[in-house]
Amino acid sequence: MVPFVGGLAAAAVLDHAERRRFPWGASRRVAAGLLVGRAALFTLVASGDGAGFARVLFLLLPFTAYFAFGRAVSIGVGTCCAAAVIAAFQVTEPHWHRSPEHVSDLLMFILGLVLTIATAAVAAEERRARARAQDTNERLRASSERVAELSAAAERNRVARDIHDGLGHHLTAISVLLERAAAFRERDPVAAAAAIEDAHRSARLALEDVRRSVGALREAPFGLAAALAELARQTRRTDDGRLAVTVQTFGDELRYRPAVLMTLYRAAQEGLTNVRRHANATCASVTVHCAPTEARLVVTDDGNGFVTGPGSGPGELGFGLRGMRERVALVGGSVTVDSGPGRGTRLAVAIPHQAEPAP
Repeated sequence: MVPFVGGLAAAAVLDHAERRRFPWGASRRVAAGLLVGRAALFTLVASGDGAGFARVLFLLLPFTAYFAFGRAVSIGVGTCCAAAVIAAFQVTEPHWHRSPEHVSDLLMFILGLVLTIATAAVAAEERRARARAQDTNERLRASSERVAELSAAAERNRVARDIHDGLGHHLTAISVLLERAAAFRERDPVAAAAAIEDAHRSARLALEDVRRSVGALREAPFGLAAALAELARQTRRTDDGRLAVTVQTFGDELRYRPAVLMTLYRAAQEGLTNVRRHANATCASVTVHCAPTEARLVVTDDGNGFVTGPGSGPGELGFGLRGMRERVALVGGSVTVDSGPGRGTRLAVAIPHQAEPAP
């Protein structure tokens, strides 16, 4: 009785220690030692069990071996257990094969081994499936975090471009108008008041631009031709007529997505802002052709020009053109700049026509 009880207690302690020490599974060497230890303890328990019920404990050996070493080792351990039971029968009862009871016990033990190994196979596959699912979830979580980072970066770039192209344009106009009002305050109060009124109008337009960019308003369709006409009118008023701006639009703009039309408008806005700030020009023209295969915007001026190259201009000019290229690239287009000292600047934006995405 003592070996029976002591062996069971030792086996329980061994299982508890293994779960605490190796919650995620032991190494193969440690697992082999634990398997040998369990076999020794089960043999000790079986030696103190005269009824033969303890042999069912040997079914745990191929079960645990499956998780540590795989199916082949588990089948081998099960075969060794069956051989050990036959050897025990042979020692205790030389003619056991003539005893229906012993034969029945052996068959039941072998059937238990088959069921145990099959159960271990199902449990091991479920464990692997959980591990794969957890790994997939971790990768999806990492991908989601990466997408969120890229989305945040893209949004920051979009806001930066909108601030530079839209708000910067209006703030430039407000600055010029306020300088004019200050210059004419004593000599021509009427002209000063008109300049202040135009500055107020530019401030309202800037506020509308900010609301459009931040709120991504889509209630009203964007009209490119009307927006360009208003842009030219505002540019002429800001420069007090010193810069002649003409706008020509051709084709059907409705065949293009609002994002494409807004990109063309922002490019024209940036082009005219650069003309006013840097070119010292007297004439500028904006031409848009919304053809069936391509939408093209061309902004030309007769100003000073500059040397083209990396960055396409110094300082603020280079940043504006870089932002324009990024914005145009988002809709699949391209930007070319042709300029030189004393021969003006030609800015061209080309965006291929793309089918509307499926809703």
